[in-house]
Amino acid sequence: MEDGMDSRGRPGRPSGIREIDLYSTPEGARAVGNPVRRMILAALREREHSFDEIVALSGRVKSTVSVHLQEMAATGVVGSRPDPDDARKKIFFLTGDLVGTVSAEDRIADALSAYAGVYGAGAADPFAFYKLTFRTVRVLLMQEGILLDPLLTRAGEWIGEELYPAVADPTTEVFCTNIARFWEDHNLGRVEVAGTEPLTLLVYDCFECEDLPVTGRPACAFDSGILRALFSGHYGRPTAAIETRCYSMGFDHCQFEVVPEDGGGERGG
Repeated sequence: MEDGMDSRGRPGRPSGIREIDLYSTPEGARAVGNPVRRMILAALREREHSFDEIVALSGRVKSTVSVHLQEMAATGVVGSRPDPDDARKKIFFLTGDLVGTVSAEDRIADALSAYAGVYGAGAADPFAFYKLTFRTVRVLLMQEGILLDPLLTRAGEWIGEELYPAVADPTTEVFCTNIARFWEDHNLGRVEVAGTEPLTLLVYDCFECEDLPVTGRPACAFDSGILRALFSGHYGRPTAAIETRCYSMGFDHCQFEVVPEDGGGERGG
């Protein structure tokens, strides 16, 4: 999976020194390549931290961490506020979100034509051109080592929030049926329920990744975001859609496990 993100699209720890993380800020996108700063920002993606906590997590001396934080604050990547327990200290937080990662190690050299999908002008499938467009842009970015999974997840969440009223139902079984019908009607793939503990969805003919290169890691950040928003609305609490199988991992389908993020029970019937 992508460095700095786990299978839920959540923050992890960066491991390579050849990667650059892209962050949104109030002033626009900022690139962060320094491994110490990437480590600090990865920690802040999990939660806010005090200065002393950041020093302990980074393994660097206080003066070094202080310089990094000051420079990242100057570029608008991090912000701070007084510690409510000690006004002499600060609590640091991110001002925006992780947008993506640029990684030379993750570049693909495969020919674009091998993955762009089969398309012919006047094809019977009215969605074929849009699938081709989505896949072409995705593969072109992958060829440059640009991984925008966090941004795709956020885009999927926004779309999922708009879609939720059209498929909502208090009963989980009916809700899943409505989702499957929507996916099929819009040529997004074929959805099946494979289990209930946890709720597991299989997606065949996935529009997002079916023709992507096999990279060994999940590729359906957009779908994950849509499903996260849909099931968060259904259960009434933040819910993860964890992709455990994917065409880009060498499977003939994608698989998502739907798990409430707070570990609590489910509201739907």
